[in-house]
Amino acid sequence: TILAYLPQNCNQNPPTFAYAATRADRETAKQLATIVPSNDRQPYDVLDVIRAIVDYGEFVQVQELYAASAVVGFACIDGHPVGIVANQPKVNAGILDVNSSEKVARFVRLCDAFNLPVVTLVDTPGYKPGSDQEHAGIIRRGAKVIYAYANAQVPLVTVILRKAFGGAYIVMGSKSMGADFNYAWPTSQIAVLGAQGAVNIIHRKDLQKAKERGQDVDALRKKLVEDYENTTVNANLSLETGQIDAMIDPEQTRDVIANSLKILRSKKRVSRTGKHHGNQPM
Repeated sequence: TILAYLPQNCNQNPPTFAYAATRADRETAKQLATIVPSNDRQPYDVLDVIRAIVDYGEFVQVQELYAASAVVGFACIDGHPVGIVANQPKVNAGILDVNSSEKVARFVRLCDAFNLPVVTLVDTPGYKPGSDQEHAGIIRRGAKVIYAYANAQVPLVTVILRKAFGGAYIVMGSKSMGADFNYAWPTSQIAVLGAQGAVNIIHRKDLQKAKERGQDVDALRKKLVEDYENTTVNANLSLETGQIDAMIDPEQTRDVIANSLKILRSKKRVSRTGKHHGNQPM
């Protein structure tokens, strides 16, 4: 049950449980690379990833039927309870919208209130566009996610599984939001926009001129996309600038998260002298 992962009150640490890694756990962790397709347009179930990195594959999901493009819930890693936040690529490609923003923000605040570390798994193409989202207050609601992560004082560990684009990447436990450790898989893509969208905007005039001259527009677009992917979208630039701490192989994910959380167990809350609380977006 959910209560099994929580302490009796906010002044206590979460309970710990006996755990010894089984051969099945180790074999499952090695299969992580096969769960996430290399084709970034192909969906997959992020629950399979979560179950591969948590103890005994046990994950208690919260608000399962609400805003399903985001997944939140409780699990244990090496016997220590954690909160898991993840994008769900099989539902609207894991995009963030007004409802998923509310869901993520509320859960991160809950974990911070009861001293549970937050592990964030990122695979999102960005925020959902459209006037309906604007009228529903996507800026205000998206700001709640920023507030939740930026004010959290529990350990924050983030792993980029595949896509991390635009503002959605920033709010999902990035270094800018105060995450303690950020990791990325070698095939991950980190950028303001995906390659296709960026090329269509940046090289719009070049593509139009090629069309007017009767040139092969598709071949030109393909070359421009490849150039953008090689120079901008890959995670190497983020590694060089310190936005991620290390590139890790998928099969290392569980061990890296567990070791990071072990290091962060001594993390202390900071007393905000002269300040009652922040002005949270409502």
